[in-house]
Parts: sequence; C-alpha cells; structure tokens
Amino acid sequence: MGFKFPIPPGYATEPVWTGNGFLIGAEKVPILKYTGCDDGWDASLTDFHEKEANDGSHYIDRASRRHACDDLKNIVQNSSKVVLEIGSSSGYLLREIKRSFPESFLIGSDCIPEPLENIGKKISDIPLIQFDLVNCPLPDNCVDVVIALNVLEHIKDDENALKQIYRILKPGGYVIIEVPANQDLYDFYDEQLRHFRRYSLHELKILTEKTGFTVIRASHLGFFIYPGFKCVKHRNRQKNTMNDAQKQSGMKKLIQLGGPVINNFFYFLMKIELTIGNVFQYPIGIRCLLLLKKEIE
Repeated sequence: MGFKFPIPPGYATEPVWTGNGFLIGAEKVPILKYTGCDDGWDASLTDFHEKEANDGSHYIDRASRRHACDDLKNIVQNSSKVVLEIGSSSGYLLREIKRSFPESFLIGSDCIPEPLENIGKKISDIPLIQFDLVNCPLPDNCVDVVIALNVLEHIKDDENALKQIYRILKPGGYVIIEVPANQDLYDFYDEQLRHFRRYSLHELKILTEKTGFTVIRASHLGFFIYPGFKCVKHRNRQKNTMNDAQKQSGMKKLIQLGGPVINNFFYFLMKIELTIGNVFQYPIGIRCLLLLKKEIE
C-alpha cells in the first residue's frame, strides 16, 4: 500500500516504506521521528509497566487488547485498511493486530522513541513513527482506523488530541478509544502513571461529539470487578502522606495483586464480560470504552 509518510525534520525527501524500514534518499531509517513529547509518559514508565505486568499478561491489558481486536474485526472485515495505533508502548497489540489482520496496513506510533526502538528490534515489518499527537504530522484523511488505548489521559490537551485524530481519519473511518474511568477514583497510582485525569463516560461522549465524531458504542471494561477496584482506589486516596518510593512500591503491589492464579481468574471473568458486552453496554467499570465514527459528509 502506497501510504505517504510526511518528511521528517532534518530531511528534504519523502520517506518510503520498504517493508523492513524506511528509505529517505539513500539512507535507511528504522523509525521516523517527528515531534516528541513526554509530558505524560516516559521510557521508564514503559519499562516499569512491562516488568511488573509480566510481559503484557496482566488481565486488564489482555482484556483491553481482546476488546480492541473484536472491534477491529467488525470494522476491517479482512479488507485492506490503514490502521494506526497511537501509543504502541511495548507492541503487544501491534503483534496481535498483525497476526489477525494481515491484509491491513498497520502503523505503530508513540510519543517517545525508546518503546518504538524496542518494538523495532522484535517486529521489523511494521512502520513505526514517533510524534506528539497534539502536533500530529500526518496529513488529513489518511487512515481508516485509529486505536488509542489508555492514551488520552496522558495528554494535557486531550481536546486538541481528539481534533487531530478526527483530522487524520478518513470520512467513514473509526476510532477505538479506551481511558481510565471515574475521576473520583484518581489516586497515587494515577499520579505515578502521569495521568492528567480519569474520565466520566458521559463527559467523554460529549467531548468526542463536540469534536465531530458520532458515538457508535459507549460502555465500560471491568464491570464485574469494579466494586473491589473502587474500594482499593478509595483506600489509596487516603494515603496522602506517602513518599515517591512508597508510591512505587504500592504500584507494584497493585499490579501484581494475587499472583498468576488470581490474574488468570480475573481474565476469565473479563472474557465472560466481553462476551456479554457484545449485546449489553455496562454502566460502570474500570475503564471507559468508545467506538467512534467520522461520518461521510
């Protein structure tokens, strides 16, 4: 597919995807780097989460990827589409999409280079680009699907980030969004992960509709385990005197809570929840889920 990538800073010619890296003139470049921004994320957080979440096997991460792929299956339907993942982090979702939708032209991206460099060492046949979403360099109407899982909460100006997604999306294209739910549950865990906020599903729907999107579906992830999650978050909010080292330790305990047996049990519950969620929209949960469309005018 002849996707036209914009010229990166410092170059004078258009990059060409070869199927295994980019060519810019005679120079081979593994990753295209545009504008970078680390206000809401950095490489140490990627490393921390990958280490403590046991290489992407944490139940909520697995459920998130499963939900995104289920949505993508309904959108792509084995046709050739340009799919952009924003915030590819460790690359687990990229691998699952590549395996399940080989006919699509998949692009991975992040706002910092280190995760993309690590992904590139493991997956060389997916184009990877670094950019700040608020200053997105991609042209108008260039992608069919955008996936942004747990991205918007890391961006201070989330409204402009949504406007950029709308701009680069082709008419008739879709956006799959996931963000943490319920601002009242914001605690030291969110602070340490550099979340600017958690979201109300109702307010998020208003924000995305204001941007121009049509909301196709709005629901939550983590409905069955929400009561216990809420209790833990409220308890965490009482711990206002902890120092950074104590907060880091608390994060590790929360991520590793219960060990692999409990982790697998929770994922089993999440699979049941996702199956029911095909016909039922959950009013509460750990994360907000939105499927959006840019209508054809």
